[in-house]
Amino acid sequence: MTMLKRIVIATSIFCLVLPAVGFAQGFSQGDKVVSLSGSGVSDNELDNTAFSIEGAYSYFFSDNVEGAIRQGFAFSDMPGSDDDWSASTRVALDYNWDMGNWWPLLGVNLGYVYGDAVDDTFVAGPEAGLRYFVNSTTFILGMVEYQFFFDDSDDADDAFDDGRFVFTLGMGVRW
Repeated sequence: MTMLKRIVIATSIFCLVLPAVGFAQGFSQGDKVVSLSGSGVSDNELDNTAFSIEGAYSYFFSDNVEGAIRQGFAFSDMPGSDDDWSASTRVALDYNWDMGNWWPLLGVNLGYVYGDAVDDTFVAGPEAGLRYFVNSTTFILGMVEYQFFFDDSDDADDAFDDGRFVFTLGMGVRW
């Protein structure tokens, strides 16, 4: 094979691979992620309204291990009662699997819940989710957490059976 043929073949392969690398989805060590999720409900007269919103900031310690801090806020306005709000601040540690555009995750979280509508207390639990990359930086997120509440470590064992499920649907970006 002549030297010119080798250069043409090598350049062609490089040109084919370069766009795939540029559009690679997923996470790498050092990536930062911001996501926003929300939900709401109201009756047909826009009374009996409740909504929630949650923001998260994450950092990837490796290609698969992610640490996150999440802040959630919920508000409800029901006729005949005072407006109620609640919030939660949590940290999480998740393991993510690279499956192309799909990135399942499994982890744990620990935090604090506070506000009018709840007893101020600690919260913890396992979580699982799935991210789908729609392009190289943007993804759709679905996640479920099982949260249990406790005032101190002695209460944690008993409280697990009385927990609640929290469902999240949102989107995020990485950089």
